[in-house]
Amino acid sequence: MILPVNPWMMTPFVLMLSSIAIVPFISRHFWEKYYPAIAAALGLVTGFYYVFVIRNTPRLLLTCHEYISFIVLIGSLFVVSGGIHIRIKGIAKPYENVLTLGLGAILSNLLGTTGASMILIRPFIRANRARISAYHIVFFIFIVSNMGGALTPIGDPPLFLGYLKGVPFLWVIKRGWHIWAVSNAVVLAVFYLIDRWQFSHQPHEIRNRTRRSREDFDFSGMHNLVFLAVILAAVFIETPFFLREAVMILASVASYYTTRDDIHRSNDFNFIPIKEVAILFAGIFATMIPALDWLELNGAHIGLTLPSHYYWVTGALSSVLDNAPTYLAFLSAAFGQYNLVVDNSQHMALFLSSHPAYVIAISMGAVFFGAMTYIGNGPNFMVKSIAEQAHVHCPSFFGYILRYSLPILFPLFFMVYFLFFRASL
Repeated sequence: MILPVNPWMMTPFVLMLSSIAIVPFISRHFWEKYYPAIAAALGLVTGFYYVFVIRNTPRLLLTCHEYISFIVLIGSLFVVSGGIHIRIKGIAKPYENVLTLGLGAILSNLLGTTGASMILIRPFIRANRARISAYHIVFFIFIVSNMGGALTPIGDPPLFLGYLKGVPFLWVIKRGWHIWAVSNAVVLAVFYLIDRWQFSHQPHEIRNRTRRSREDFDFSGMHNLVFLAVILAAVFIETPFFLREAVMILASVASYYTTRDDIHRSNDFNFIPIKEVAILFAGIFATMIPALDWLELNGAHIGLTLPSHYYWVTGALSSVLDNAPTYLAFLSAAFGQYNLVVDNSQHMALFLSSHPAYVIAISMGAVFFGAMTYIGNGPNFMVKSIAEQAHVHCPSFFGYILRYSLPILFPLFFMVYFLFFRASL
């Protein structure tokens, strides 16, 4: 149940985001030691407000359920993918990197952005080990961890929530495939130009290590594909309560204990990345409740009238809020604009047939803009953590935004607006 909230209660959320962005830049040692305490303290402020001030405990419990579902899904995918080892000898050429990222964009719609990211990030790093740079990790996050998963409900959580509300499984593919294709192609082209330039400046002995034979490829832990399929199938379990999460946990436990130790060692597998994501997103989920509630209650009254408005606002907030509830908040606002209710199946069918541009704009904004920051989507932080454990330099929070997402993604997203959302689809 959504109740009016004091706008000042959005302060813990602002402080949470500011801490993630600024504190590691000032003192990384302090952040690594105290970030669990910071997340817990700010989350408890919001929890106290909802339980004892406005007495809306059900809203807090709903968010707890959403958080548990979120972390169990990405955690189980993390564990299972950690048991899959892809070995590639030699150094990847630029066009091979493009093919890997393009494959990742497709797999993101079949395995989810988390599943595709966790399976591909380690071999991607290994294939570029001799010349790995920050931009390799950033573009991987752009494409595999975010933009690739914009076509199916499996791809990204916002689209799955839309599916549960009544958006047909193939509806977004039929109406948004061209937006997906153009956007990912542009990012891949930019990556290729950068990677080709960097590759051309490598020493001769590195460029000569690109020759491969069939023996240079190896796939271990194939039985984990079965557990991966079980987890993806469990996504569609709705009742009874927590059965979906129980199936995912059992699959991940079975995967962990049936995977050979040498495979985990080859992947440098440990639980540090998922631990960091679990703690930080617990704080984010808790502190963002007042912001989402305010949007739910006021979204229809803040001047949003066109699909392009919803594209930009949903996208901007999905960069820093969890994109799944942001998607729902603005989808509800768009329905309210026409005096329709998102939970009414007849209203859903009417809205999809009469105003499809709104749903496409909200969907693309929620998924695409998750690439704008490290906290825009769950896999982003895990990819960053895995890369740092592999001793790959990753840009800071602000460095990521200023050096990569603003100069590369923002012009692209403006192009998407100009081509597809400036007028009704």
